[in-house]
Amino acid sequence: MDAFYEEDERILGHAADAYHRIDIRDTSRTLEVRSGDTVIARTTRPVVLYESGCAPRWYVSREDIQEKELTPVEGRTFCPYKGLAIHYDIGEAKKAAWSYREAYPEVGRVDDLVSFEPDKVEVYLDGERLHLEPGQQVVPHGVDRGLGTDEVLSH
Repeated sequence: MDAFYEEDERILGHAADAYHRIDIRDTSRTLEVRSGDTVIARTTRPVVLYESGCAPRWYVSREDIQEKELTPVEGRTFCPYKGLAIHYDIGEAKKAAWSYREAYPEVGRVDDLVSFEPDKVEVYLDGERLHLEPGQQVVPHGVDRGLGTDEVLSH
């Protein structure tokens, strides 16, 4: 099999799971991201993305981020539910942040916002440090993982 189709449309990655949900909510909680003594981001208006089987992911507007602290990483990753992600290193922390610069319309509320990996940099929500629970890390597996970004970009 070379590709997935639903009706006449090519599905990138894999067919959608009818039981997979993504909910996105605005919040007025305080989110702060630190790398050592450096504050990378601070906001009182983060956006939280809840996705089936994953930890809540907190997204921050670029105007609330010290973008000079983000170093773009070559290459991208693909999510069949959100689109192509670009990644950033923060100091010595590799791929510590990511952004969907052109998120799919269904998740457009996180378009061009930045999220941070709490297991790579310090992420605090209302003063409490976030930690990923076992099994909440993104594991690169599945039939869509061999999909090249060139193929995604051509559609």
